[in-house]
Amino acid sequence: MENLNLDELEARRERDFKEAKRMINFQLRGNNKYYYARQCLIFSLYVKIHGFDTVATKSKILAEGIRFNKYSITLGHEYGYDLKRFNSKEEMLGFVIGYNQAVEQMEAIQSYQRAEGMLPIKL
Repeated sequence: MENLNLDELEARRERDFKEAKRMINFQLRGNNKYYYARQCLIFSLYVKIHGFDTVATKSKILAEGIRFNKYSITLGHEYGYDLKRFNSKEEMLGFVIGYNQAVEQMEAIQSYQRAEGMLPIKL
């Protein structure tokens, strides 16, 4: 991990926030806005790498992008194909964070299996 001073960390956090905000169609407020924006950014990277379902494939997501709306995550724009619908933005953010943690855990398991020379677990 690189050693950054406080100003460099704040600049990086602000840059990541602005990049994520281009995909987020609702207002983020409070102390956690940077955390939630980063989680949305991470989610978008995961689905660009792996795809999401049979409609929101890697190639479609790369071409059209995804948008985080108050009640849905959509392909391309606010009224595009729904990857997932929610009852509130809090529910949507909870899903995004849980999805990210699940992918992170799967990547850690696969990394461990490769290091130990084990056969991969098929889910």
